[in-house]
Amino acid sequence: MARHRHLRRKRRHIAGTPPGTLVADPQAPAPSIRMIGYGPAEIREWETCTVAQVQAERDKWTVLWVDISGLGDATLIGEIGGIFALHGLALEDVLNVHQRPKTEIFDDHVFIVLRSLLPGPGLDTEQVSLFVGERFVLTFQERANDRLEHIRVRIRQAQGRVRRLGPDYLAYRCIDTFVDAYFPVLEAYGEMLEELEDDVVAKPDPGHVKRLHGVKRDLLLLRRVIWPTREMLNALIRDETPHIAHQTRIFLRDVYDHAVHLMDFVETYREVASGLLDVYLSSLSTRMNEIMKVLTMIATLFIPLSFLTGLWGMNFDQGSPWNQPELRLHFGYPLALGLMACVAATLIWFFRRKGWIGGKDRD
Repeated sequence: MARHRHLRRKRRHIAGTPPGTLVADPQAPAPSIRMIGYGPAEIREWETCTVAQVQAERDKWTVLWVDISGLGDATLIGEIGGIFALHGLALEDVLNVHQRPKTEIFDDHVFIVLRSLLPGPGLDTEQVSLFVGERFVLTFQERANDRLEHIRVRIRQAQGRVRRLGPDYLAYRCIDTFVDAYFPVLEAYGEMLEELEDDVVAKPDPGHVKRLHGVKRDLLLLRRVIWPTREMLNALIRDETPHIAHQTRIFLRDVYDHAVHLMDFVETYREVASGLLDVYLSSLSTRMNEIMKVLTMIATLFIPLSFLTGLWGMNFDQGSPWNQPELRLHFGYPLALGLMACVAATLIWFFRRKGWIGGKDRD
């Protein structure tokens, strides 16, 4: 079952706190800084570095990529923001990791919020924040992971356009990585719904309802993530965003197209899940009707038989001419059983003729 941690987040700010106040989650991991500086002909990488090293490399590279993993130190986040002159409200949103995907444009940088899928069992997301400015890209992630390692490999090996283009193209590659990660997840849910469809039609079971509700809740989570992601990408493409070149907007249109496809998948799967729930309830109702029909026919068979056994079970004395003459017949008992069998056979024949059992209505 999905954890849906983001549905129960709590704000850490006290009411009335001044805007731009940085408050870190005490349970968040301590931040680690990883940095790459590169240009068309040179590159240097720091696996771990300090704020002072970031300050020293600030203006030395065509593109400086600073990746901060872990948001447990508000002071360090504030120092990084000071080096790159990041807006205080954007830094506040970096630490408040309940944000929906969005983009905000400031004078000298662009702030982008995404939600990235977490690996492991269940379905959950974490916030990823990007800052794109002149000659720098900053990425803030809630915890250390290697989801962007393939981009670092391409930078080291000078593959593709990443070394030739600016920081906006690097930001595009990061966004594309996080968006494309949703496709395998939705494919898995599509396969799960196909299996549930076969099970619900063949043999409805109460366990299917629990699984369907779990799938519907997961799809609702994905919708709440992908829908604003699509709107965020549309804003980056449509608006005259500083530090996002026209050439990069062409690539962002491709990511936007992916987000549209993801949204179509989510809506389709939600409709399928709702339809399967209706199919389950319909199958359950049909099965109950069949059971009630059988029980009703059994009860109907025994109504005349009960009447006959009750009639002969009164056992009045023969002293009156109005009493039952059959009580002293030599073959009275087998005759009574035979009469009951004929009545039951007649009723079964009538039910079959009407199509209530063993076939369609013949009238």
